[in-house]
Formats: sequence, C-alpha cells, structure tokens
Amino acid sequence: MEINEKPMVIQALNLILELELAGVVKYTHYALMVYGFNRIPIVSWLKENAEEGLQHAHKAGELVTLLGGHPSLKIGPLLETEKHDLGDILRESLEHEKCTLDAYYNLLKIVEGHSVLLEEYAREMIVQEELHRDEVNKMLRKPGAIDSFKS
Repeated sequence: MEINEKPMVIQALNLILELELAGVVKYTHYALMVYGFNRIPIVSWLKENAEEGLQHAHKAGELVTLLGGHPSLKIGPLLETEKHDLGDILRESLEHEKCTLDAYYNLLKIVEGHSVLLEEYAREMIVQEELHRDEVNKMLRKPGAIDSFKS
C-alpha cells in the first residue's frame, strides 16, 4: 500500500470500527426492549448480532494498528427513536446494516489493487453484511411474501 493512501484507509477502517461498535450498543438495547410471545428467539438473535459486531469492530481495530494508526474511541450514530415495536427495531437494524455495508464497500474501493489483505478483508465482510442485511429483510416481509421488503 502506498503511504499516501494509508491515512484514507485508516479513516475508513475507523469508521467501520465506530459503526460496528454502534451496532453492538443498538443490538444490545434492542434485545432488552423485545416483548411478546416470540421474545426468546428474537432476543437470542439480537444478542448474537451484538457479539458479531464486537468481533467485527475488533478486526477493524486490529487492521488500524497493523497500518500504524490509532483505533477510534468514538461510537457511530446512536439515535434513540423510542420505537420498540419489533418491526421498528428491524427497520432500524436494516438501516444500520445498509450504512455499515456502504462503509465496507468504500473501504474496498480505496484498497482495490493496492492490498490483497485489505481487499480480502473488505470482501469477506461485505459477504457477511449482505447476508445479514438479507436476513433482516426476510424478517420484515409478511408471511408468504416473496418480494424484498421495501422501506
């Protein structure tokens, strides 16, 4: 990687770190706010997402330090909507996943052709985030609906 691009890569990785940490906080909060008959499996799913977000944040932070940067102590946007209906929680999750996915695509654009390590990392994370986004999209569909959920 050329030295001129390192600051931009570190900035992109720090944004990913911040977004993933925001996801940890959001999914933890959402897990506390689920009520109703289906609470237990949904809470488990939300907790798993929080744990996965922490792992993703750690990976991004490790890459920041690998490049000689300083991992951010910030956390991405945490908007409390006061909406805790399961549909609201899932729509907010879908929006968060889209933002995080955009950040990974931005990283890929920056590193493409310059670092196989960072390209592969970005691609691997894009696959995981797209699968997760699609999972949330399916959860938002009405039973029997085939078309993707449109927000």
